[in-house]
Order: sequence, then C-alpha cells, then structure tokens
Amino acid sequence: MKRIALDMDGVLADVYNHFIKMHFEETGESLTIEALEGKTELEAFPHIRKHVNSTGFFRDLKLIPGCQQYVEQLNQQYELFIVSAATEFPLSLSEKQIWLNKYFPFLTWRQMVFCGSKEIIRADIMIDDHFKNLDYFPGETILFTQPHNKFADAGRHRRVTHWEEVGQILL
Repeated sequence: MKRIALDMDGVLADVYNHFIKMHFEETGESLTIEALEGKTELEAFPHIRKHVNSTGFFRDLKLIPGCQQYVEQLNQQYELFIVSAATEFPLSLSEKQIWLNKYFPFLTWRQMVFCGSKEIIRADIMIDDHFKNLDYFPGETILFTQPHNKFADAGRHRRVTHWEEVGQILL
C-alpha cells in the first residue's frame, strides 16, 4: 500500500483566512486573498510570528473546503500520515492534535506526525503548500496552491488548486 504524507496548514487547515481575520483585528486593515497572491506569508502578514505563537491559533482554524471527505477516502486506500512541522511553534503541538481529532476522528494518533524538518519523512507521495518541504522529497509531490505559491513555477511538482483535483489524481 502506498504511503501519503499530508501537510496540515494550508492543505487541510485554512490559515490564510485566519491570518486575515487576526490582521484585521490587530490593525483594522482589511486584506483580500487576491491582494496577497505572490507575497510570502511574512510579507503578507507582518505580525505572523505573534499570531502563530498565540494560544488558540491552530485550534481555531477552519477547514479547507472538501478536505474531510477526500482525506477519509485517501485513508481507506493509502497508508496516510498527517505530517506537520509543528515543533517550530511549541503551542501548536497539542492544538493541532485537538484540531485533527475534532475534524478527522477516523485518524489515529499513530497517523499524526509532528516534526521539525520534513526531510526525514519516508512516503511515496507528499502533498504540501511549501516548496521547502516538497523540493527535498524524493517521491511524487503535489503542490497545494496557496497565495504565497500561486505564481511560482511548480517545477517537478504537480499543482492542485482544490481537493477535488487531489481526488482526481489519487482516487
């Protein structure tokens, strides 16, 4: 059975709309997804470090549309692991596990991998929104489109813009 390493933030969890909401609450400035396209996350959100290190940030994220049903189907056909570089933000560890248990109750604790660098991950397929994770992965790679990577050349990575496309490729 093939193994999939599936990123959480920006693939399952909608961090962009949460950042937009927090940015507005802090500055009063309204941002749109379109205005953020092509900008790094740090360029788009100057207070990003403060936000990701705040209690509740990862626990309160909304879902990327369609991900639950497709993750459940992938879980039935693949050896599936949620892989998140969570150790960079220590508060995120328990919040991410709580979030995954809430929205993906069919996943077991053994399928949740919280690490620093994803370079150590062994799988056949990796789905992520960051080149820094995909570029070093030797297997099949799927780039999930987010504003920070929208205009970048996908290179060897297969680009998807929504979960239906992931389903078309893998199911």
